[in-house]
Amino acid sequence: MITNNLVAKIWSFCDTLRDDGVSYGDYLEQITYLLFLKMADEYSKAPYNRDFNIPENCNWQFFLKHPLEGLTLDYINALNILSRSGKMLSNIFNGAQNKIHDPYKLKKLIELLNEDNWVSESVDIKGDIYESLLQKSAESSGAGQYFTPRSIIKAIVECIEPRPLETISDPTCGTGGFFLGAIEFLNNNYSRQLQKENEKKFLQFDTFHGWDIVPSTARLCLMNLFLHGIGDMKETPEIKVEDSLLEPPINKVKIVLANPPFGKSSTYTITNDEKLAKQESFILRKDFWTTTSNKQLCFVQHIISMLEENGRTAMVLPDNVLFEGGAGETIRKKLLEETNLHTILRLPTGIFYANGVKCNVLFLDKKKSKKKEVWFYDYRTNVHHTLKKFPLQFEHLKSFVECYQANNRENTDETWNEQKLNGRFRKYTYDELISRDKVNFDITWLKDDSFIDLDSLPEPEVLAQEIIDSLESALNNFREVVKSLSK
Repeated sequence: MITNNLVAKIWSFCDTLRDDGVSYGDYLEQITYLLFLKMADEYSKAPYNRDFNIPENCNWQFFLKHPLEGLTLDYINALNILSRSGKMLSNIFNGAQNKIHDPYKLKKLIELLNEDNWVSESVDIKGDIYESLLQKSAESSGAGQYFTPRSIIKAIVECIEPRPLETISDPTCGTGGFFLGAIEFLNNNYSRQLQKENEKKFLQFDTFHGWDIVPSTARLCLMNLFLHGIGDMKETPEIKVEDSLLEPPINKVKIVLANPPFGKSSTYTITNDEKLAKQESFILRKDFWTTTSNKQLCFVQHIISMLEENGRTAMVLPDNVLFEGGAGETIRKKLLEETNLHTILRLPTGIFYANGVKCNVLFLDKKKSKKKEVWFYDYRTNVHHTLKKFPLQFEHLKSFVECYQANNRENTDETWNEQKLNGRFRKYTYDELISRDKVNFDITWLKDDSFIDLDSLPEPEVLAQEIIDSLESALNNFREVVKSLSK
């Protein structure tokens, strides 16, 4: 209730600012700057008494007491000074710009944030408040294709089961959703271990490594992590503002959790062929298996390269990765031969803010397996979700998590599978998969009964959304074809 009330109060002010052309994303960014200064001010007082060396005329009290006259000009100057102040300050304020030009509205937002004491709230409460604001921004601005549903993140993390002292990376970290899921899991399952100084320090400064090409998004990720207890006012976790695909990983990690951006085409092609790499718009990566400009196929290879031996990963990937020929076929063969690709979760439409998204989660370990088999969990056929009336919840994926965690899948009771899972969990051997045309992983074995039995038709809203999703998916595929032909 505290979270909902505070989010509603802060978010309602956005409608006022929209009249001045301030977008949802810009609003959230301005909150990030001001909230950081507010928390630094709270930490400077008893019982914390910390000094963060906030430059003169840049701190919270300066702006809280500032008259309307000259407020926006002094705020702009402060953002410039803070961006050059080093360490955490530079990371948060790098490239910062003021988007609230009305001094009255800027003052109002400062006073609004000042009404609550953020540091006195628990880490979970204040972090949840900020995360709720990020989600509302994704829902409202149309940037939701980059916002992985938290129900999926929770299910993935429950399966991967991160442990203390394990490194966790995301090459397209966005606002840090997977990192937050891992933090929640570690706090819930290893609270005693994390009281040890070495494990606590490792979690705070050395566990997470992320990349994002958009500076403002990386800034939101840093602030999100900070509000969830990662880093401090002086030192930050490693969140780089760069394209993670451009260079081979320097340091290997234990876990990679990722949902690479949707859209296949790229402005460059990555190859392991030195001759091809001499051409314009080609990039040499000797650690790659094959040449491709398909973003998702590039990220699959990059993620495998990021993992240390016996490391593990879960990747959210669109359907085309399962069936696309050429480089896609080569990569699927390599996944079967060079890794232990053991589980694929097939997800329905209607769960992302963008329409027409059909995706899967691939789970694998970076090690060769003598017993080559892949378990598929079909949570798509005859499954209908919408964002508003019937959103995907973690409870809907609990059966999958139970199947994933089963110690002996071979002895999974067929009756239990049929009755509880409606036959959704099925194993395919290496020989079965490698013999399929183009090593196609786009496998369906359940009957889609929606259009056979009229009584089983979904609600009109759900049916309409599925039609929209199908059309949008086809349109997206057509756009990618046009892009590839125009090169």
